Amino acid sequence: MSSDRIEKNISPQDKEKIASSGMDFSEETRSGSFLQEDSRTVISRSLHESVDILGTPQALEEYPQIKSLKGQAFSIVSKDFPRDTEGGYYIRVKKGKRVELPIQACLFLKAQGYKQKVHNLIIIEEGASLHLITGCSASKASREGFHLGVSEFFIKKGGYLNFTMIHSWKEDTSVKPMSVAVLEEGATFISNYVCLRPVKEVKMYPTAVLRGRGSRASFNSFIMSYPETLQDIGSRVIFKAPDTSAEVVSRTVTLGGKVVARGHLKAEKEGIKGHLECRGMVLSEKGIVHAIPELETELRDVDLSHEAAIGKIDKEEIEYLCSRGLTAQQAQSIIIRGF
Repeated sequence: MSSDRIEKNISPQDKEKIASSGMDFSEETRSGSFLQEDSRTVISRSLHESVDILGTPQALEEYPQIKSLKGQAFSIVSKDFPRDTEGGYYIRVKKGKRVELPIQACLFLKAQGYKQKVHNLIIIEEGASLHLITGCSASKASREGFHLGVSEFFIKKGGYLNFTMIHSWKEDTSVKPMSVAVLEEGATFISNYVCLRPVKEVKMYPTAVLRGRGSRASFNSFIMSYPETLQDIGSRVIFKAPDTSAEVVSRTVTLGGKVVARGHLKAEKEGIKGHLECRGMVLSEKGIVHAIPELETELRDVDLSHEAAIGKIDKEEIEYLCSRGLTAQQAQSIIIRGF
């Protein structure tokens, strides 16, 4: 059955939910697509000659040489990972190729109570570049769903990856992403995480390992936390080479949920620069933002810093905007968007 026909079998309600996580079914502004529903691959196609997109099990069969990569990134940080996964995606950009339009991938929960466990492998070869948008979402029928996403990123010398993960779950979904990115000389990894919709629980602590001189990483999180929600979300960078740099920036708004914003910078070489920043806005008496910054090194020639600020909307800001003709609710919305 063709991918086009398969897409026609997706209900309008599910299409709308999948689209809310960044999936563009028209593919007019995309270089390829991957969609997995529970354990089934629905779409897997590349629209760019320099990009391979396959389900991970199929890729491991067609390219036996990549079998050694599965778990390799986690072994660098001595961290174990679940091995009982089903599916996931494999994306490779060939050496020296710059892909202008993003690749999109979506991991979708459909069945009631389904526990989705995937393993993703992303390889950016030497001098290549890619923008990857990964969306995660759940249908109305998938009550009490669970998602475990294991991801390994390998960014070769001079490679560039801009990775955006958009979570559009439900208030009864539990989520646990696990990821490690390994950067070689002169490589760049930019990770953007967006969660603006209700979810039951998210626990994630992605790690970037800067193994090559001149590599850099950036983690940016934008979180809206709703009542009865726990979001334990952090990022870690390990500097294993000199002349490397990283920043971890978190923006959180809580409407009654609890957010634990973690950040960890560990310098194992001199001549590095890293910065942590966490800003939280509390809009409910029941809301909690707990910032936990960590800076770690035994070396002298390093530049590590952090700053954190948590507070509520300034009453004077609301009053000023209301004096300009806005309602209190409109004023609050503008301040939140600006934040």
